[in-house]
Amino acid sequence: MPSMCSAFLSSPAALPIRLGKSIPIARTGDAATRGKTSLAKLLARKLGANVVLEEPEANPFLPLFYRDMRRHALSTQLFFLFQRLHQLESLRQPDLFGKATVADFALQKDPLFARLTLDDNEFGLYSRIFDHVRPQAPVPDLVIYLQANVETLVGRVRRRGNPMEAGISDEYLRAISDAYTRYFYNYDEGALLIDGSLTASAIRV
Repeated sequence: MPSMCSAFLSSPAALPIRLGKSIPIARTGDAATRGKTSLAKLLARKLGANVVLEEPEANPFLPLFYRDMRRHALSTQLFFLFQRLHQLESLRQPDLFGKATVADFALQKDPLFARLTLDDNEFGLYSRIFDHVRPQAPVPDLVIYLQANVETLVGRVRRRGNPMEAGISDEYLRAISDAYTRYFYNYDEGALLIDGSLTASAIRV
């Protein structure tokens, strides 16, 4: 029986991997690495796998969020939550003899962003919704977390030069980095690999 795996990448940097059924991967945005989408595509090609990619451009609230995070955080988070659930729906009952799947996002990291941008009442509502729908998503067997320091994250955002991201503050990136560090320090949902030096060109599958 062929092995199956799905990989889920998230930004700033965590890629979830599920062996046997799926493989997720996480990355923090290390300047020495290529983008999470490039890495997901590379892994998929090496594994002969399907690939599921994040679609931030489909979120109509995201440009509004970057202009006014406080006002548009809840709608942005909920759109991403249901979008990603829809994308992962086909992995709930995978074909045991089918191809593996690699994705460039991890549903598990969504609450990290929500906690940073929502007020207590909004986060309470979001958490109830998340806890209700989370069982619908597959749990990764392995997460590859590509860690980077805050200065590296800031540099990547600045070099990207995306006008929509111009309002992202260094403090926000630092808060995200700290949230990832705490989350993966206590991560117990599967195997975890932390590597701050992994590059797409170094992947050999």
